Amino acid sequence: MDKQRRHFSAQQKVQIIREHLLEKKPISEVCQKYGINPTLFYRWQQEFFENGAAAFEQPPRSGRVSLEQKRIATLEAKLQQKNEVMAELMADHILLKKELGEICSAPRESSGN
Repeated sequence: MDKQRRHFSAQQKVQIIREHLLEKKPISEVCQKYGINPTLFYRWQQEFFENGAAAFEQPPRSGRVSLEQKRIATLEAKLQQKNEVMAELMADHILLKKELGEICSAPRESSGN
């Protein structure tokens, strides 16, 4: 008897809570209408009130956001340049190690006798 869980969008949850709070419908009636458990309704209501302050918070000023975005872009460019330089240095280092390894492992010629 597997039941498929239904998923309610944030807007649907707000609408369901609104029916109880603004239209003064009893919780039992709202829950029966939407086929949800009262415990779930109370959880949504608690979450709604806990996060309600976000609706009244001031959005960050666009000037400050753009300044931060510029700084991030600058730092990302510096990081990209550092990565490119490091990759080039590592490639040169590996090439040098290979060349030195070939020189050191080459058979030595005897000097005469």
